[in-house]
Amino acid sequence: MVIIVIMIKKIEIKTGYNLDEYRLLTTLKSSVDELEKKAANCANLKKKTIWMVNSTATGGGVAEMLPRMISILRQLGFQVEWLVISPDNKDFFQLTKKIHNNLHGSGNPGFSDSDRNLMDQIGREMAGAFEKSVKPDDILVIHDPQPLPAGYFFLQKHSTVLAVWRCHIGIDKQNEASVSAWQFLKPYLQGFQQTIFSAQEYAPDFLKSLTQVIYPAIDPLTHKNRPLTIHKTTGILANAGLLPGNLRIITPQFEHKARVLKPDGNFSVMDDSENGNLLYQPLLTQISRWDRLKGFQALMKAFVELKSKSRTAQDTRHQKRLELVKLVLAGPDPAFIADDPEGLQVLEELKSEYLKLPKEVQKDLYLVLLPMNSAKENALIVNCLQRISTIVIQNSIREGFGLTATEAMWKSVPVLVSGAFGLTKQVRDQVEGRIHNNAEDYIGLSKVLDEMLFDARGREIYAYNGLSRVVDQFLVFKQLIHWLDVLGADGFVRNKN
Repeated sequence: MVIIVIMIKKIEIKTGYNLDEYRLLTTLKSSVDELEKKAANCANLKKKTIWMVNSTATGGGVAEMLPRMISILRQLGFQVEWLVISPDNKDFFQLTKKIHNNLHGSGNPGFSDSDRNLMDQIGREMAGAFEKSVKPDDILVIHDPQPLPAGYFFLQKHSTVLAVWRCHIGIDKQNEASVSAWQFLKPYLQGFQQTIFSAQEYAPDFLKSLTQVIYPAIDPLTHKNRPLTIHKTTGILANAGLLPGNLRIITPQFEHKARVLKPDGNFSVMDDSENGNLLYQPLLTQISRWDRLKGFQALMKAFVELKSKSRTAQDTRHQKRLELVKLVLAGPDPAFIADDPEGLQVLEELKSEYLKLPKEVQKDLYLVLLPMNSAKENALIVNCLQRISTIVIQNSIREGFGLTATEAMWKSVPVLVSGAFGLTKQVRDQVEGRIHNNAEDYIGLSKVLDEMLFDARGREIYAYNGLSRVVDQFLVFKQLIHWLDVLGADGFVRNKN
């Protein structure tokens, strides 16, 4: 049997903004009031400790959402803790990545006896690691497949603990790959009283009766989403190495800067001759983890096709727009994302494609590694890149829910998304943005990009509608109201009894 080291850490959460500060934004006041009213009716829930458990404290939507969810719930009087539990075992993360891809309907289906044995062994070890933390009357919320077996083995010994599994991934129409993954996970879901998905369609049939739907959401005042002045925006981009370093600004340079792929095949900080154009030329941006399901390669091809349209554009101004337009493909340094071993492989594939591009296209395409040493600086860089973008793109082949699209809509930036089911739950075609149905159809994608760039008035309408939709549906306050509906409901307790 393989010796496995289990790393478990209780993550400290900063208070951040208090609820009265959110109220200062007129767009948020009614949402905060509604949440406080809901919390006042959940007195019994405040007597329990709620444990949020996932596999990483950095990178990805779950790690971004949990800190603000926990902080706000604490301000409302709830006892909430965050545990990150993770085995030091590469084979385990290769297995959970396969599960992740299969749940999205991608990859080769089928799991072996050795896969089951590995999942069981690590699940037992992880369950034992948080025996001392979770008490009999607590509530356990497990996020995604990685810590799911830990929850199962823990519940076998502690049947009085109320338990919820929150799955952030899925596919609306099950196929052979997804069915294979669900059959593999099914035994580990025994003992859970509720499951939560981002859409009812993502839940397999055997979980339908236990499923609630909660949309992911953003906190409007985090470093990634808070309003920024033009001076602050330019300062952050300069500090990060994405604007000329000789600008005279108040704040010091970031210790760790963004690195950009160069024509020689190396990632390094841009020099002053290479940067500066992002701020005042048309800019297309996609920011995601380095994942094959994010559609990066098709987007690169679409950009090449888009640039070629400048030679035949009939409108002089649009011709100039196409000549100047740039594309940023940005994501975290894969070395910092412990639970995603595929990231480095995907980045190498994109690098190989970039090096094949004509030099005139290379100079307008930025493949950017975002520093992860400081979560604050990383979030501020993402905030700025989205705010200066003409269009934010999310070209996912599969997407349970795309927070990057929500973030852009909050910032009143028009979005272009693929027809991945989760994205269509956020964006309505020609209302909050544009949808092109086939993420791998780079010709069709370039056509929609061309249309959006030409239609300045349409982009303004999408931006306005996108902000309104986020305020109505996708802010953390609405999300927490739904969480309290689930955790504080009498039915939740009755299911346990």
